[in-house]
Amino acid sequence: MTSHDFLTPTAGGHAALARAVHAAVDTLRRSLPNAPYSGASPEALGALLHGELLPDAGVSIDQALQQAEAIVRHSIVTGHPGAAAHLHCPPLIAPLAAEVLLSALNQSMDSFDQAPAATIVELQVTDWLCRAAGLPAGAGGAFTAGGTQSNYMGLWLARDVWLAQQRGWSVRTRGLPPNANRLAILCSEVAHFTVEKSAIQLGLGTDAVVKVAVDAHFRMIPTALDEAIDRLAAEGRTPFCIVGTAGTTDFGSIDPLGALADAAERCGAWFHVDAAYGGALLFSPRGATALAGLDRADSITLDFHKLLWQPISCGAFLLRDAAHYELLTTYADYLNPESHATDGIPDLVNRSVLTTRRFDALKLWMTMRVLGREKLAALIDQTCALAQSVAAVIAAHPSLELVHAPEQLSCVLFRYRRQRQAGAEGHAATRDDQLNTLIRDDLFRRGVAVIGVTKVRDRTTLKLTLLNPTAALHELSAIVDAVVASGAALDVATP
Repeated sequence: MTSHDFLTPTAGGHAALARAVHAAVDTLRRSLPNAPYSGASPEALGALLHGELLPDAGVSIDQALQQAEAIVRHSIVTGHPGAAAHLHCPPLIAPLAAEVLLSALNQSMDSFDQAPAATIVELQVTDWLCRAAGLPAGAGGAFTAGGTQSNYMGLWLARDVWLAQQRGWSVRTRGLPPNANRLAILCSEVAHFTVEKSAIQLGLGTDAVVKVAVDAHFRMIPTALDEAIDRLAAEGRTPFCIVGTAGTTDFGSIDPLGALADAAERCGAWFHVDAAYGGALLFSPRGATALAGLDRADSITLDFHKLLWQPISCGAFLLRDAAHYELLTTYADYLNPESHATDGIPDLVNRSVLTTRRFDALKLWMTMRVLGREKLAALIDQTCALAQSVAAVIAAHPSLELVHAPEQLSCVLFRYRRQRQAGAEGHAATRDDQLNTLIRDDLFRRGVAVIGVTKVRDRTTLKLTLLNPTAALHELSAIVDAVVASGAALDVATP
Protein backbone atom coordinates (compact mmCIF):
# COMPACT_ATOMS: atom_id res chain seq x y z
CA MET A 1 0.00 0.00 0.00
CA THR A 2 1.22 3.52 -0.76
CA SER A 3 0.18 6.78 0.82
CA HIS A 4 -0.52 8.40 -2.56
CA ASP A 5 -3.62 6.20 -2.87
CA PHE A 6 -5.25 8.32 -0.13
CA LEU A 7 -5.80 12.00 0.53
CA THR A 8 -3.61 12.52 3.57
CA PRO A 9 -2.54 15.80 5.20
CA THR A 10 0.88 15.50 3.59
CA ALA A 11 2.57 16.99 0.56
CA GLY A 12 2.37 13.61 -1.16
CA GLY A 13 -1.39 13.31 -0.57
CA HIS A 14 -2.02 16.84 -1.82
CA ALA A 15 0.06 16.28 -4.94
CA ALA A 16 -1.66 12.97 -5.72
CA LEU A 17 -5.09 14.61 -5.52
CA ALA A 18 -3.98 17.52 -7.70
CA ARG A 19 -2.67 15.16 -10.36
CA ALA A 20 -5.85 13.09 -10.32
CA VAL A 21 -8.17 16.11 -10.50
CA HIS A 22 -6.17 17.68 -13.32
CA ALA A 23 -6.19 14.38 -15.21
CA ALA A 24 -9.97 14.09 -14.79
CA VAL A 25 -10.46 17.62 -16.11
CA ASP A 26 -8.22 16.82 -19.06
CA THR A 27 -10.35 13.74 -19.76
CA LEU A 28 -13.46 15.90 -19.89
CA ARG A 29 -11.71 18.42 -22.10
CA ARG A 30 -10.69 15.73 -24.58
CA SER A 31 -13.81 13.60 -24.53
CA LEU A 32 -16.89 15.72 -23.82
CA PRO A 33 -18.71 15.80 -27.16
CA ASN A 34 -20.19 18.87 -28.81
CA ALA A 35 -23.55 17.15 -29.11
CA PRO A 36 -26.36 16.42 -26.65
CA TYR A 37 -25.87 12.66 -27.03
CA SER A 38 -24.00 10.20 -29.21
CA GLY A 39 -27.17 8.32 -30.13
CA ALA A 40 -25.79 4.95 -29.00
CA SER A 41 -28.40 2.29 -28.23
CA PRO A 42 -28.41 0.25 -25.00
CA GLU A 43 -27.08 -2.74 -26.97
CA ALA A 44 -24.24 -0.71 -28.47
CA LEU A 45 -23.30 0.70 -25.07
CA GLY A 46 -23.33 -2.78 -23.55
CA ALA A 47 -20.92 -3.99 -26.20
CA LEU A 48 -18.70 -0.93 -25.84
CA LEU A 49 -18.55 -0.65 -22.06
CA HIS A 50 -17.42 -4.16 -21.28
CA GLY A 51 -14.28 -5.63 -19.81
CA GLU A 52 -12.82 -6.77 -16.52
CA LEU A 53 -14.18 -4.58 -13.74
CA LEU A 54 -11.73 -5.82 -11.08
CA PRO A 55 -8.38 -6.80 -12.56
CA ASP A 56 -5.87 -8.67 -10.40
CA ALA A 57 -3.51 -5.73 -10.61
CA GLY A 58 -4.75 -2.19 -10.86
CA VAL A 59 -3.85 0.35 -13.51
CA SER A 60 -2.81 3.96 -13.15
CA ILE A 61 -5.36 6.72 -12.81
CA ASP A 62 -4.33 7.99 -16.22
CA GLN A 63 -5.02 4.58 -17.74
CA ALA A 64 -8.36 4.25 -15.97
CA LEU A 65 -9.37 7.73 -17.12
CA GLN A 66 -8.40 6.84 -20.66
CA GLN A 67 -10.76 3.87 -20.43
CA ALA A 68 -13.43 6.17 -18.96
CA GLU A 69 -13.36 8.38 -22.03
CA ALA A 70 -15.95 6.10 -23.64
CA ILE A 71 -18.30 6.79 -20.72
CA VAL A 72 -17.85 10.54 -21.17
CA ARG A 73 -18.38 10.34 -24.93
CA HIS A 74 -21.67 8.49 -24.48
CA SER A 75 -23.20 10.56 -21.69
CA ILE A 76 -25.88 13.23 -21.94
CA VAL A 77 -24.15 16.60 -22.29
CA THR A 78 -26.35 18.68 -20.01
CA GLY A 79 -24.63 21.93 -21.00
CA HIS A 80 -25.55 21.50 -24.69
CA PRO A 81 -28.57 23.52 -25.89
CA GLY A 82 -29.99 20.33 -27.44
CA ALA A 83 -30.31 18.59 -24.05
CA ALA A 84 -33.79 19.72 -23.05
CA ALA A 85 -35.85 16.68 -22.10
CA HIS A 86 -35.96 16.74 -18.32
CA LEU A 87 -35.34 18.87 -15.25
CA HIS A 88 -31.69 17.96 -15.76
CA CYS A 89 -29.54 21.05 -15.60
CA PRO A 90 -26.06 22.08 -16.70
CA PRO A 91 -23.97 22.61 -13.56
CA LEU A 92 -22.37 25.87 -12.60
CA ILE A 93 -18.60 25.93 -12.17
CA ALA A 94 -18.75 27.22 -8.56
CA PRO A 95 -20.56 24.15 -7.13
CA LEU A 96 -18.31 21.87 -9.20
CA ALA A 97 -15.39 23.39 -7.32
CA ALA A 98 -17.31 22.77 -4.11
CA GLU A 99 -17.76 19.13 -5.16
CA VAL A 100 -13.98 18.69 -5.08
CA LEU A 101 -13.84 20.08 -1.55
CA LEU A 102 -16.80 18.23 -0.12
CA SER A 103 -15.82 14.91 -1.71
CA ALA A 104 -12.25 15.25 -0.50
CA LEU A 105 -13.30 16.24 3.03
CA ASN A 106 -15.83 13.37 3.06
CA GLN A 107 -17.82 14.75 5.96
CA SER A 108 -20.79 12.70 7.12
CA MET A 109 -23.68 14.97 8.01
CA ASP A 110 -25.28 12.74 10.62
CA SER A 111 -23.34 13.88 13.69
CA PHE A 112 -21.47 16.99 14.74
CA ASP A 113 -18.27 15.12 15.51
CA GLN A 114 -18.18 13.87 11.89
CA ALA A 115 -18.93 17.24 10.30
CA PRO A 116 -18.46 20.17 12.68
CA ALA A 117 -17.96 23.08 10.27
CA ALA A 118 -20.22 21.41 7.69
CA THR A 119 -23.05 21.15 10.24
CA ILE A 120 -22.88 24.88 10.95
CA VAL A 121 -22.80 25.72 7.23
CA GLU A 122 -25.87 23.57 6.55
CA LEU A 123 -27.75 25.16 9.44
CA GLN A 124 -26.84 28.64 8.21
CA VAL A 125 -27.89 27.89 4.63
CA THR A 126 -31.19 26.25 5.61
CA ASP A 127 -31.96 29.10 8.03
CA TRP A 128 -31.42 31.53 5.14
CA LEU A 129 -33.75 29.46 2.94
CA CYS A 130 -36.43 29.47 5.64
CA ARG A 131 -36.23 33.26 5.84
CA ALA A 132 -36.29 33.58 2.05
CA ALA A 133 -39.45 31.44 1.96
CA GLY A 134 -41.05 33.70 4.58
CA LEU A 135 -41.24 31.05 7.30
CA PRO A 136 -41.32 32.30 10.91
CA ALA A 137 -38.69 32.07 13.62
CA GLY A 138 -38.53 28.49 14.81
CA ALA A 139 -38.48 27.08 11.28
CA GLY A 140 -35.65 24.78 10.25
CA GLY A 141 -34.42 22.74 7.34
CA ALA A 142 -32.12 20.00 6.15
CA PHE A 143 -30.53 19.10 2.85
CA THR A 144 -31.93 16.07 1.04
CA ALA A 145 -31.21 13.95 -2.00
CA GLY A 146 -34.06 15.66 -3.85
CA GLY A 147 -37.79 16.04 -4.22
CA THR A 148 -38.67 12.39 -3.64
CA GLN A 149 -37.09 12.39 -0.19
CA SER A 150 -38.39 15.85 0.69
CA ASN A 151 -41.98 15.08 -0.34
CA TYR A 152 -41.84 11.86 1.64
CA MET A 153 -40.65 13.72 4.73
CA GLY A 154 -43.39 16.32 4.31
CA LEU A 155 -46.18 13.75 4.06
CA TRP A 156 -44.72 11.63 6.87
CA LEU A 157 -44.69 14.60 9.24
CA ALA A 158 -48.10 15.74 7.99
CA ARG A 159 -49.60 12.37 8.90
CA ASP A 160 -47.93 12.07 12.30
CA VAL A 161 -48.44 15.67 13.42
CA TRP A 162 -52.08 15.66 12.30
CA LEU A 163 -52.86 12.40 14.07
CA ALA A 164 -51.13 13.57 17.24
CA GLN A 165 -52.92 16.91 17.30
CA GLN A 166 -56.34 15.89 15.97
CA ARG A 167 -56.66 12.34 17.30
CA GLY A 168 -54.17 12.17 20.16
CA TRP A 169 -52.58 9.22 18.39
CA SER A 170 -48.84 8.51 18.26
CA VAL A 171 -47.93 6.71 15.06
CA ARG A 172 -44.35 6.65 16.30
CA THR A 173 -45.23 4.29 19.16
CA ARG A 174 -48.52 2.69 18.11
CA GLY A 175 -48.34 2.45 14.34
CA LEU A 176 -51.25 3.33 12.09
CA PRO A 177 -54.58 3.88 13.86
CA PRO A 178 -57.80 1.99 13.13
CA ASN A 179 -59.58 3.40 10.10
CA ALA A 180 -56.35 4.81 8.69
CA ASN A 181 -57.93 4.19 5.30
CA ARG A 182 -60.18 7.17 6.05
CA LEU A 183 -57.20 9.54 5.82
CA ALA A 184 -56.75 11.46 2.57
CA ILE A 185 -54.14 13.56 0.80
CA LEU A 186 -55.35 16.18 -1.68
CA CYS A 187 -53.19 17.27 -4.60
CA SER A 188 -53.68 18.42 -8.17
CA GLU A 189 -54.15 15.92 -10.98
CA VAL A 190 -50.72 16.91 -12.32
CA ALA A 191 -48.87 16.78 -8.99
CA HIS A 192 -45.61 14.84 -8.85
CA PHE A 193 -45.88 11.06 -8.76
CA THR A 194 -44.00 10.99 -5.45
CA VAL A 195 -47.18 12.05 -3.65
CA GLU A 196 -48.62 8.64 -4.49
CA LYS A 197 -45.27 6.95 -3.87
CA SER A 198 -45.09 8.52 -0.42
CA ALA A 199 -48.63 7.37 0.37
CA ILE A 200 -47.53 3.81 -0.45
CA GLN A 201 -44.46 4.10 1.76
CA LEU A 202 -46.54 5.53 4.61
CA GLY A 203 -48.89 2.55 4.61
CA LEU A 204 -51.86 4.58 3.36
CA GLY A 205 -51.92 3.36 -0.22
CA THR A 206 -52.67 5.21 -3.41
CA ASP A 207 -56.40 5.26 -2.62
CA ALA A 208 -55.55 7.88 0.00
CA VAL A 209 -54.47 10.31 -2.72
CA VAL A 210 -57.36 12.37 -4.08
CA LYS A 211 -56.55 14.31 -7.23
CA VAL A 212 -58.15 17.70 -7.82
CA ALA A 213 -58.94 19.17 -11.24
CA VAL A 214 -56.72 21.82 -12.80
CA ASP A 215 -57.50 24.80 -15.01
CA ALA A 216 -56.36 25.44 -18.58
CA HIS A 217 -52.93 26.42 -17.22
CA PHE A 218 -52.68 23.20 -15.20
CA ARG A 219 -53.07 24.90 -11.81
CA MET A 220 -55.28 23.44 -9.12
CA ILE A 221 -58.76 24.98 -9.13
CA PRO A 222 -59.64 26.23 -5.60
CA THR A 223 -63.38 25.62 -6.01
CA ALA A 224 -62.64 22.05 -7.14
CA LEU A 225 -60.52 21.64 -4.02
CA ASP A 226 -63.41 22.83 -1.83
CA GLU A 227 -65.74 20.39 -3.58
CA ALA A 228 -63.29 17.54 -3.03
CA ILE A 229 -63.07 18.37 0.69
CA ASP A 230 -66.87 18.38 0.96
CA ARG A 231 -67.10 15.11 -0.96
CA LEU A 232 -64.58 13.47 1.38
CA ALA A 233 -66.55 14.66 4.40
CA ALA A 234 -69.71 13.10 2.96
CA GLU A 235 -67.80 9.84 2.54
CA GLY A 236 -66.56 9.91 6.14
CA ARG A 237 -63.00 10.61 5.06
CA THR A 238 -60.67 13.32 6.35
CA PRO A 239 -57.93 15.19 4.49
CA PHE A 240 -54.88 15.48 6.71
CA CYS A 241 -52.70 17.11 4.05
CA ILE A 242 -53.13 19.39 1.06
CA VAL A 243 -50.21 19.39 -1.36
CA GLY A 244 -49.63 22.46 -3.47
CA THR A 245 -47.24 22.36 -6.41
CA ALA A 246 -44.99 25.28 -7.30
CA GLY A 247 -43.67 24.16 -10.66
CA THR A 248 -45.18 20.98 -12.06
CA THR A 249 -42.75 18.72 -13.90
CA ASP A 250 -44.45 18.88 -17.29
CA PHE A 251 -45.87 22.40 -17.29
CA GLY A 252 -44.01 24.47 -14.72
CA SER A 253 -47.42 25.51 -13.41
CA ILE A 254 -47.76 27.00 -9.95
CA ASP A 255 -50.90 26.34 -7.95
CA PRO A 256 -52.65 29.32 -6.27
CA LEU A 257 -50.81 28.71 -3.01
CA GLY A 258 -52.69 31.33 -0.98
CA ALA A 259 -56.08 29.80 -1.82
CA LEU A 260 -54.76 26.32 -1.00
CA ALA A 261 -53.43 27.58 2.33
CA ASP A 262 -56.88 29.02 3.08
CA ALA A 263 -58.49 25.66 2.35
CA ALA A 264 -55.97 23.83 4.53
CA GLU A 265 -56.65 26.23 7.37
CA ARG A 266 -60.42 25.79 7.04
CA CYS A 267 -60.28 21.99 7.19
CA GLY A 268 -57.41 21.71 9.65
CA ALA A 269 -55.03 20.03 7.20
CA TRP A 270 -51.25 20.28 6.92
CA PHE A 271 -50.13 22.37 3.93
CA HIS A 272 -47.13 20.97 2.06
CA VAL A 273 -45.72 22.73 -1.01
CA ASP A 274 -43.69 20.83 -3.56
CA ALA A 275 -41.52 23.65 -4.90
CA ALA A 276 -38.78 21.38 -6.21
CA TYR A 277 -38.82 23.21 -9.55
CA GLY A 278 -40.34 26.60 -8.84
CA GLY A 279 -38.60 27.19 -5.53
CA ALA A 280 -35.66 28.65 -7.45
CA LEU A 281 -37.85 31.73 -8.00
CA LEU A 282 -37.03 32.66 -4.40
CA PHE A 283 -33.70 33.85 -5.80
CA SER A 284 -35.41 36.21 -8.27
CA PRO A 285 -37.34 39.23 -6.95
CA ARG A 286 -39.34 39.26 -10.19
CA GLY A 287 -40.11 35.55 -10.11
CA ALA A 288 -40.79 35.28 -6.37
CA THR A 289 -44.15 37.02 -6.77
CA ALA A 290 -45.44 33.79 -8.33
CA LEU A 291 -44.82 32.06 -5.00
CA ALA A 292 -47.29 34.16 -3.00
CA GLY A 293 -48.63 31.97 -0.20
CA LEU A 294 -45.49 29.86 0.14
CA ASP A 295 -44.87 31.54 3.50
CA ARG A 296 -47.97 29.79 4.87
CA ALA A 297 -46.70 26.27 4.17
CA ASP A 298 -46.10 23.81 6.99
CA SER A 299 -43.36 22.14 4.93
CA ILE A 300 -41.60 22.88 1.65
CA THR A 301 -39.66 20.84 -0.90
CA LEU A 302 -36.83 22.59 -2.75
CA ASP A 303 -34.45 21.22 -5.39
CA PHE A 304 -31.37 23.13 -6.47
CA HIS A 305 -30.28 20.58 -9.10
CA LYS A 306 -33.03 21.90 -11.36
CA LEU A 307 -33.34 25.65 -11.97
CA LEU A 308 -30.39 26.62 -9.75
CA TRP A 309 -27.81 24.59 -11.69
CA GLN A 310 -26.31 22.47 -8.92
CA PRO A 311 -24.63 19.11 -9.56
CA ILE A 312 -26.87 16.22 -8.54
CA SER A 313 -27.86 15.83 -5.80
CA CYS A 314 -28.79 19.03 -3.99
CA GLY A 315 -32.23 19.41 -2.43
CA ALA A 316 -33.67 20.75 0.80
CA PHE A 317 -36.66 20.24 3.07
CA LEU A 318 -37.98 23.16 5.11
CA LEU A 319 -40.24 22.80 8.14
CA ARG A 320 -42.32 25.64 9.56
CA ASP A 321 -41.93 24.37 13.12
CA ALA A 322 -38.57 22.69 13.59
CA ALA A 323 -39.82 21.13 16.84
CA HIS A 324 -41.69 18.59 14.71
CA TYR A 325 -38.36 17.02 13.69
CA GLU A 326 -38.60 15.16 17.00
CA LEU A 327 -41.01 12.80 15.24
CA LEU A 328 -38.13 11.72 12.96
CA THR A 329 -35.59 11.42 15.76
CA THR A 330 -34.25 8.17 17.16
CA TYR A 331 -31.29 8.29 19.52
CA ALA A 332 -28.21 6.11 19.31
CA ASP A 333 -25.66 6.29 22.12
CA TYR A 334 -22.69 6.08 19.77
CA LEU A 335 -23.99 8.81 17.42
CA ASN A 336 -26.53 11.29 18.78
CA PRO A 337 -27.18 10.65 22.47
CA GLU A 338 -29.97 12.65 24.09
CA SER A 339 -27.38 14.51 26.15
CA HIS A 340 -26.22 16.30 22.99
CA ALA A 341 -29.48 18.25 22.84
CA THR A 342 -29.09 19.59 26.36
CA ASP A 343 -25.42 20.34 25.69
CA GLY A 344 -26.30 22.36 22.57
CA ILE A 345 -24.60 19.97 20.13
CA PRO A 346 -26.47 19.85 16.79
CA ASP A 347 -26.70 16.39 15.22
CA LEU A 348 -28.39 16.73 11.83
CA VAL A 349 -29.37 13.05 11.74
CA ASN A 350 -32.29 14.28 13.86
CA ARG A 351 -33.61 16.21 10.83
CA SER A 352 -33.33 13.52 8.19
CA VAL A 353 -34.58 10.10 7.18
CA LEU A 354 -30.98 9.36 6.22
CA THR A 355 -28.00 8.68 8.42
CA THR A 356 -24.88 9.07 6.27
CA ARG A 357 -25.36 12.13 4.10
CA ARG A 358 -23.11 14.28 1.89
CA PHE A 359 -22.16 17.90 2.59
CA ASP A 360 -24.28 19.15 -0.32
CA ALA A 361 -24.97 22.46 1.39
CA LEU A 362 -21.44 23.54 0.46
CA LYS A 363 -22.43 23.60 -3.22
CA LEU A 364 -25.24 26.08 -2.63
CA TRP A 365 -23.09 28.06 -0.19
CA MET A 366 -20.37 28.37 -2.84
CA THR A 367 -22.90 29.31 -5.54
CA MET A 368 -24.47 32.05 -3.44
CA ARG A 369 -21.05 33.49 -2.54
CA VAL A 370 -19.61 33.40 -6.07
CA LEU A 371 -22.59 34.49 -8.16
CA GLY A 372 -24.40 36.76 -5.73
CA ARG A 373 -28.05 37.74 -5.60
CA GLU A 374 -28.16 39.90 -8.74
CA LYS A 375 -26.48 37.42 -11.07
CA LEU A 376 -28.53 34.46 -9.86
CA ALA A 377 -31.73 36.45 -10.33
CA ALA A 378 -30.65 37.51 -13.82
CA LEU A 379 -29.87 33.91 -14.83
CA ILE A 380 -33.26 32.68 -13.62
CA ASP A 381 -35.13 35.50 -15.35
CA GLN A 382 -33.10 34.98 -18.54
CA THR A 383 -33.89 31.25 -18.61
CA CYS A 384 -37.62 31.82 -18.18
CA ALA A 385 -37.65 34.58 -20.80
CA LEU A 386 -35.83 32.31 -23.25
CA ALA A 387 -38.55 29.67 -22.83
CA GLN A 388 -41.21 32.26 -23.66
CA SER A 389 -39.29 33.23 -26.79
CA VAL A 390 -39.09 29.60 -27.90
CA ALA A 391 -42.82 29.21 -27.30
CA ALA A 392 -43.41 32.18 -29.62
CA VAL A 393 -41.28 30.53 -32.33
CA ILE A 394 -43.31 27.33 -32.03
CA ALA A 395 -46.65 29.17 -32.03
CA ALA A 396 -45.72 30.89 -35.29
CA HIS A 397 -44.73 27.68 -37.08
CA PRO A 398 -47.47 26.28 -39.35
CA SER A 399 -46.36 22.67 -38.80
CA LEU A 400 -46.51 22.85 -35.01
CA GLU A 401 -49.20 23.18 -32.38
CA LEU A 402 -48.25 25.01 -29.18
CA VAL A 403 -49.87 23.03 -26.35
CA HIS A 404 -48.52 24.97 -23.37
CA ALA A 405 -46.53 28.18 -23.16
CA PRO A 406 -44.62 28.92 -19.96
CA GLU A 407 -45.91 31.62 -17.64
CA GLN A 408 -43.49 31.64 -14.70
CA LEU A 409 -41.03 28.84 -15.46
CA SER A 410 -39.45 27.17 -18.49
CA CYS A 411 -41.43 24.22 -19.91
CA VAL A 412 -42.73 24.41 -23.48
CA LEU A 413 -45.08 21.71 -24.77
CA PHE A 414 -45.98 21.28 -28.42
CA ARG A 415 -46.97 18.77 -31.09
CA TYR A 416 -45.96 18.21 -34.66
CA ARG A 417 -49.01 18.73 -36.84
CA ARG A 418 -49.29 16.16 -39.65
CA GLN A 419 -49.54 17.54 -43.14
CA ARG A 420 -51.65 14.64 -44.44
CA GLN A 421 -54.89 13.52 -42.87
CA ALA A 422 -55.78 9.86 -42.95
CA GLY A 423 -59.01 8.01 -42.28
CA ALA A 424 -61.32 8.58 -39.37
CA GLU A 425 -60.62 11.17 -36.71
CA GLY A 426 -59.77 8.57 -34.09
CA HIS A 427 -57.27 6.86 -36.38
CA ALA A 428 -55.71 10.21 -37.31
CA ALA A 429 -55.28 11.15 -33.65
CA THR A 430 -53.59 7.83 -32.90
CA ARG A 431 -51.27 8.29 -35.84
CA ASP A 432 -50.43 11.81 -34.66
CA ASP A 433 -49.47 10.40 -31.26
CA GLN A 434 -47.28 7.74 -32.83
CA LEU A 435 -45.62 10.28 -35.11
CA ASN A 436 -44.69 12.62 -32.25
CA THR A 437 -43.15 9.70 -30.33
CA LEU A 438 -41.21 8.70 -33.43
CA ILE A 439 -39.88 12.24 -33.82
CA ARG A 440 -38.53 12.26 -30.29
CA ASP A 441 -36.93 8.82 -30.77
CA ASP A 442 -35.46 9.80 -34.15
CA LEU A 443 -33.75 12.91 -32.77
CA PHE A 444 -32.38 10.94 -29.83
CA ARG A 445 -31.03 8.07 -31.96
CA ARG A 446 -29.31 10.50 -34.32
CA GLY A 447 -27.86 12.54 -31.46
CA VAL A 448 -29.52 15.69 -32.78
CA ALA A 449 -31.45 16.60 -29.64
CA VAL A 450 -32.66 15.11 -26.38
CA ILE A 451 -36.22 16.37 -25.95
CA GLY A 452 -39.04 15.13 -23.76
CA VAL A 453 -42.26 13.34 -24.55
CA THR A 454 -45.28 13.19 -22.27
CA LYS A 455 -49.08 12.97 -22.29
CA VAL A 456 -51.36 16.00 -22.13
CA ARG A 457 -55.07 15.19 -21.94
CA ASP A 458 -54.19 11.71 -23.23
CA ARG A 459 -52.39 13.09 -26.29
CA THR A 460 -48.68 12.44 -26.90
CA THR A 461 -46.84 15.74 -26.66
CA LEU A 462 -43.26 16.87 -27.17
CA LYS A 463 -41.60 18.88 -24.43
CA LEU A 464 -38.68 21.25 -24.12
CA THR A 465 -37.57 21.66 -20.52
CA LEU A 466 -35.29 24.68 -20.80
CA LEU A 467 -32.78 25.08 -17.97
CA ASN A 468 -29.74 26.36 -19.86
CA PRO A 469 -29.30 30.14 -19.65
CA THR A 470 -26.29 29.95 -21.99
CA ALA A 471 -28.40 28.63 -24.87
CA ALA A 472 -29.18 31.10 -27.64
CA LEU A 473 -32.59 31.46 -29.26
CA HIS A 474 -31.19 30.53 -32.68
CA GLU A 475 -29.82 27.26 -31.22
CA LEU A 476 -33.20 26.36 -29.75
CA SER A 477 -34.94 27.42 -32.96
CA ALA A 478 -32.68 24.93 -34.75
CA ILE A 479 -34.09 22.18 -32.50
CA VAL A 480 -37.60 23.26 -33.47
CA ASP A 481 -36.58 23.10 -37.13
CA ALA A 482 -35.12 19.61 -36.56
CA VAL A 483 -38.45 18.48 -35.09
CA VAL A 484 -40.28 19.75 -38.17
CA ALA A 485 -37.80 18.14 -40.57
CA SER A 486 -37.98 14.83 -38.73
CA GLY A 487 -41.76 14.94 -38.64
CA ALA A 488 -42.02 15.64 -42.34
CA ALA A 489 -39.67 12.77 -43.21
CA LEU A 490 -41.34 10.32 -40.87
CA ASP A 491 -44.83 11.36 -42.02
CA VAL A 492 -43.89 10.43 -45.57
CA ALA A 493 -42.08 7.23 -44.58
CA THR A 494 -44.75 5.93 -42.18
CA PRO A 495 -47.79 4.27 -43.80
